[in-house]
Amino acid sequence: MLLRPLLCALSVLAGAPALAQEPAREPKPIAAQPATLNDDLRAKFVAQAPEDVVASKLIGTSIRNGANETIGSVADVVFDDKRAVKSYVVSVGGFLGLNAKYVAVAPETLILARKDGGRLDAVIETDKDQLRAAPEYVYLGTEPKK
Repeated sequence: MLLRPLLCALSVLAGAPALAQEPAREPKPIAAQPATLNDDLRAKFVAQAPEDVVASKLIGTSIRNGANETIGSVADVVFDDKRAVKSYVVSVGGFLGLNAKYVAVAPETLILARKDGGRLDAVIETDKDQLRAAPEYVYLGTEPKK
């Protein structure tokens, strides 16, 4: 009789360490900064300076020549593979965009300046006839006019 309670007590004591152990847990992830290459992938924010020219404000600007005649307007800006301005596409002729011809001019030929109130002023030393006689700028994937 004494043997039975003793065996029960021994089995309870033998199982006690197993009951005290907690189940194995996965290690918790450690919070860290995102992996970058010297922070080069982080967004950098830039404020506009008064001398900056915003493309959306430049497009549609009338272009005048030295005789103060309006000879076209800026229709587009073309950038090279280094994101520098390669040319300005000038819309010449036409009425309300109909029958207009597009001509690309080198950026150094179009003189941009700020006028009263910060308005952009564009001047080029040529005339309408020279622009009309220039080769037409054809956008990739479109057919030139015939």
